[in-house]
Amino acid sequence: MRIARFSTGDEVVFGVVEGDVVSAIAGHPFNQIQFTGERYPLAEVRLLAPMLPSKVIAIGRNYAEHAKELGNEVPEEPLIFMKPSTSVIGDGDAIAYPTAQSQRVDFEGELAVVIGRLCREVPVERVNDVIFGYTCANDVTARDLQKKDVQFTRAKGFDTFCPIGPWIQTDLDASDLALTTTVNGEIRQSGRTSQLINDIPALVAYVSAVMTLIPGDVILTGTPAGVGPLEIGDEVSVGIEGIGTLTNKVVSRD
Repeated sequence: MRIARFSTGDEVVFGVVEGDVVSAIAGHPFNQIQFTGERYPLAEVRLLAPMLPSKVIAIGRNYAEHAKELGNEVPEEPLIFMKPSTSVIGDGDAIAYPTAQSQRVDFEGELAVVIGRLCREVPVERVNDVIFGYTCANDVTARDLQKKDVQFTRAKGFDTFCPIGPWIQTDLDASDLALTTTVNGEIRQSGRTSQLINDIPALVAYVSAVMTLIPGDVILTGTPAGVGPLEIGDEVSVGIEGIGTLTNKVVSRD
């Protein structure tokens, strides 16, 4: 099932996407789905970020080749950092390049896990019980600021630096999916989720041992090799097998 969050007129609702139609549902999708009876052509609604998470937890250096390309060692245990909820945007929204502060902004295509239940200290064998679904993400990064600051908060935390979408796929085995990032139609990243150093059950168990997760929280699982710079005017797309494609244009923030 594909769960989208969308606007039609002044109303923002969740819905189920089937083909080229989206059927509105009542309230949030974490409980039993109840359809309102309203149906809209997908082309006539505006897709929004499929969730507004209380927090975005990201995993660094979780593909060996990506760690290598940036000259980093693979960490002994998952390297976690946070992106603010205000960095989240949806499919079709613009990534705002902060030219007054950074001269090197990179794309990082990633698989995102969406949490569906309040949980803490989840055992690896029960992780599937707390996952609502999966979506595409772009962990946009001001690479020069990351190197300058050493820690990641400023580099990863600008408004618009966490595109997610276009929807959440709830029925999916995410253990071996193809992930591709393109810039202006040219393939820049090509990897598979089977290449994750720490797999999804390990990541959710690890993160939930640190902090309580609530419905809608998002975990970014890491990016494969091939990250690189974006320029104003570029169009960047993250496509994941079984989910869809997240596309955003880059504009100047200043």
